[in-house]
Amino acid sequence: QVQLVESGGGSVQPGGSLTLSCAASGVTNNNHLLSWYRQAPGDSRVRVAAIGPTSGGGTYYADSVKGRFTISRDPAKPVLYLQMNNLKPEDSAVYYCRLPQGTSIDADYWGRGTQVTVSS
Repeated sequence: QVQLVESGGGSVQPGGSLTLSCAASGVTNNNHLLSWYRQAPGDSRVRVAAIGPTSGGGTYYADSVKGRFTISRDPAKPVLYLQMNNLKPEDSAVYYCRLPQGTSIDADYWGRGTQVTVSS
C-alpha cells in the first residue's frame, strides 16, 4: 500500500541545478527516515543523501555530493526533496527515493526513479 513517486528529473548542463521531489502515499505518518539513492548504468545503487524524522532533523550526504546537494522534507506531509546544485556529468543517474524498513515500516520501499542527465 506504500507508494513512492519521484519527479523533477531531466536534462541539464554542467553547473546547472535541479530539484527532485518524492511524494509518499499509504504511510500512516510523516515521522520516518527517508533517503535518496542513485544508480548509473553499470554501477551499483548508492545512497547520496538521507534525512531523519522531523523530530530528529539529522542529515547524511555522500562525499561526492557534499556542498552541492541539499535534502529536505515537508514537516506537514510526506514529501521529500533533493536540491541539486552545480551538477556534474558524474551525477547522471536514475535517482530513487527510499523509505527503509524500521519501526512502523515493514519493508524497504522504493520509487520507480527519475532520470537525471548532466551533459553539455
